[in-house]
Amino acid sequence: MNGKHLVKLGLEKKAIALAQTAAAARETAGLARDEILAELRAVQANPAAYLAGGVYADLATELSAQQATRDALKGAELRAAPLPYPVWGQDLIEPGARSQMDVAMRLPVSRAGALMPDAHVGYGLPIGGVLATENAVIPYGVGVDIGCSMMLSVLPVAPGALHAEDGKALLLKHTRFGAGVAFDKRDRQDHEVLHEGAWQDQPLLRHLFEKAATQIGTSGSGNHFVEFGTFTLADADLGLEAGEYLAVLSHSGSRGFGAQVAGHFTNLAERRHPGLDPAAKKLAWLPLDSEDGQAYWQAMNLAGRYALANHDLIHARLARALNVQPLAQVRNSHNLAWEQEVGGQNLIVHRKGATPAEAGQLGLIPGSMADPGYVVRGLGNRDALGSASHGAGRVLGRKAAERTLAKKDVQAYLAARGVTLIGGGIDEAPQAYKRIEEVLARQSDLVDVVGRFTPQIVRMDTGSEDV
Repeated sequence: MNGKHLVKLGLEKKAIALAQTAAAARETAGLARDEILAELRAVQANPAAYLAGGVYADLATELSAQQATRDALKGAELRAAPLPYPVWGQDLIEPGARSQMDVAMRLPVSRAGALMPDAHVGYGLPIGGVLATENAVIPYGVGVDIGCSMMLSVLPVAPGALHAEDGKALLLKHTRFGAGVAFDKRDRQDHEVLHEGAWQDQPLLRHLFEKAATQIGTSGSGNHFVEFGTFTLADADLGLEAGEYLAVLSHSGSRGFGAQVAGHFTNLAERRHPGLDPAAKKLAWLPLDSEDGQAYWQAMNLAGRYALANHDLIHARLARALNVQPLAQVRNSHNLAWEQEVGGQNLIVHRKGATPAEAGQLGLIPGSMADPGYVVRGLGNRDALGSASHGAGRVLGRKAAERTLAKKDVQAYLAARGVTLIGGGIDEAPQAYKRIEEVLARQSDLVDVVGRFTPQIVRMDTGSEDV
């Protein structure tokens, strides 16, 4: 039997060679060409029936694999047009972020979304993007820094009681910043998250445990920070009287552990969807009910808890150094996915640079190294999927900030606000960010402001050019 007969059947590539091998065996057994063609049609129609063994088993295996690939490609087709989604602060958002959100809303698994007023271009889902999917989790919908989060500790100390040099010395002694940075063995920190059984459930997590153990209690690079500042309550709240307090505010994530989890599962997702439109490549998803999807979900949530543990240790060290106990604490993650009811459906809500803001839920929205941050209480806006901005949002990318901002202007901005800076680069200058007051004004239907944090002593990693 020649290849023309097999091509007419619709066989292709490796299946043709396997069909020829099987056909030759059947000819040797005495079957006529028409009988063999009839058998080949039967294998095509139901390859699963031939997988157990026999002359057609190899062909059936290949046909099943080809069908699975076609199904994956078909499932990866984008909608012709994005689902509609609301946008807060349209006048503050760059076109690139809108374009990225449009692509996300064309995914076949997308069901709802929203864009926050601090939104700007990211990888895959824009920073400030909120995306609800059905039975699907998108590693890059969460981001590389899984569990990136905020924490505020209000201390029983008057703001003026901590002098700048004393605060600077405390931050230099009790915080660590930068890619790959860890504590020395003699100073290594411990936390209950390191004793969770989840670390032993996956080879990847077992492999990454030592990295996580050495880096716990530290902060990364970029826009991560630890700050002393003045927390102002205009009205009694958080169990506190109105007034001014010394407070610690930190921004940190899951360090190298979370980054490697993100990279590993993004690769798995991309391999699962080889035919996905290039514009959506970084939005490749894992079915939540698949083995890979469940593995990512477990690793993601562990990374989220690990990120919050970093804050716990940072704040505990500083409180001990001051010999005080915090009066109140607020914390939230803003790079994570949650199971949430949306429009009567149980969906997976990805917040990539967005603060959870369900009704009554406390959260933190920072400004920049010299601009205030805010404690907010969510209003549970359904259209926003119970979300708000996670900060001011960039108006200049890192490279653009380094090219266009002058060090003397940044230093003048800090001096005018009485901010002492340790580390920090031009790429993190306040002028590289939107004005936080304008961002808050665009989301008055998402959150109420509870209190204001004004930075005074700020530590960050060093940038490519320090301020």
